[in-house]
Amino acid sequence: MEQYSVKHMLQQQGNRKERVLVKGLKYAVILGIAVYIGFLLHYVGGSDQKFSKVKEEMEQVVDTRRLKNAGEQGLKRYYGLNGTDYEGVLCYVATTSMSAQELLVIKVKEESQVQEVETAIERRLADRKNDFAGYAPKQVELLEHAEISIRGTYIFLAVSPKASVYRDTFSKSL
Repeated sequence: MEQYSVKHMLQQQGNRKERVLVKGLKYAVILGIAVYIGFLLHYVGGSDQKFSKVKEEMEQVVDTRRLKNAGEQGLKRYYGLNGTDYEGVLCYVATTSMSAQELLVIKVKEESQVQEVETAIERRLADRKNDFAGYAPKQVELLEHAEISIRGTYIFLAVSPKASVYRDTFSKSL
């Protein structure tokens, strides 16, 4: 009888350990999911950062030897978009017509405007690829590797050898 009791006690202790382990695993999974959701919200979600702050940080890294500020007029000329329709516009284009480099950051007033801007960017990239096709393969390659990011009401485009630097600055500024 005593052997059965000892055996029974050992089984109960084993069951408790298993229950504690299962409970711990449940909490670990829940914590992992919460961290993942937080990551998604931070890196994929929008931002309430003021455009002036984002613009200021972007302008600190812009290569002004190769890019010039085209402003809202450039947005209209190169993308067919009216700058006054948006909360903020940062538009830099190449200083020479032999370069495809560009930098664009737009903060839309309403999320419904994102598609309009995205379509204009796609059209601009396609037109520029056609412009450089056949005689400037390095510029076409830059266009093919353009960095595009949409974060809530912010839209970002960089066509540049420094595109990843610009994108990192953009992401950190949000």
